Amino acid sequence: MHLRKTISLVAVAGAIAGCTSTGGVREPSGPETVAPEKALVLPPPGGPSIVSVVERKRGNGVEQTISLFTSSSVPGQNFLKVQFFGASGANPGTGNAGYKMINEGAIGREVARSAPGVPMATSATFLQNSYGPFGYAAGQSRTGDTCIYAWQQIRSSASANTQARNFGMIQLRLRLCDARASERQLLGIVYGYTVTGTFDGEIWNPYGNPPPADAALGRTGQPIYPDEGGYRASPMSIGYEPAPAVVSRPRTAPVRSAPASQPARNIAPLPAPIGPRVPLPGEAPQASAKPAPAAAPVEQSARAIGVSVPSPDCIGDAAMTAACRK
Repeated sequence: MHLRKTISLVAVAGAIAGCTSTGGVREPSGPETVAPEKALVLPPPGGPSIVSVVERKRGNGVEQTISLFTSSSVPGQNFLKVQFFGASGANPGTGNAGYKMINEGAIGREVARSAPGVPMATSATFLQNSYGPFGYAAGQSRTGDTCIYAWQQIRSSASANTQARNFGMIQLRLRLCDARASERQLLGIVYGYTVTGTFDGEIWNPYGNPPPADAALGRTGQPIYPDEGGYRASPMSIGYEPAPAVVSRPRTAPVRSAPASQPARNIAPLPAPIGPRVPLPGEAPQASAKPAPAAAPVEQSARAIGVSVPSPDCIGDAAMTAACRK
């Protein structure tokens, strides 16, 4: 009897709960694709361009994998991966992301997975961009493609954390392989990317307190130059210097040669001088000089053109006279 009452009460409670539900469809809180302009980290101007952005919200922050344009024969996709760690509590049901510090063993495994088949060597040089220190490994494939894998942790200093503030942290990973770019060109992407994401609340500031102003500002004896090269004290010529002497040279008429494509022209020789030679001033006259003979006149004969008309006196029998025969 008591069992039947218990079953009836459970059935009634289930019916009441069914009537109060909205019947809406709930989307799973997994990774989702967002627009490229919502990326939390942007590559520098000029590329590489963003292909897609996959975002996953956690109980203690947000993760994004930003796929970048890839031009390489090395397997894998170029990407920028960013993790924001903070007590946002937006999706407590999805669990929290692992809050891990950078260590050599984990970074070595990440480097090995980033570019399969490419021997990568970690750089021992201390480097720093606008957000602080970073490290990277680089290598070259058998086909000549260059790859780098860079990592960076943006977090406030330990002294700032003791003041119950600046608990936020940003983890960045960059994988780049390119068939044409050099290691130095790929490393320029690490210096040029911009973190656009922020935390809500001052206590989650991952950058720490802003640095103080330069102590040289406003002080005498501390010149500030517009560039690093500066206007340093260097010898400078002030005044006027004499202009160099102008040397005049005689001008000679240019000799023009006939083009090879034009035939040579026959130039008539100059006429020979006529008459005795006139001596120059101070020169004795030549006694044996004889005047050149004058040119013989050219005899020209005129010949009548056409039919000759006889005189009237030479018509008939008079034509046989001697006067008409001439």
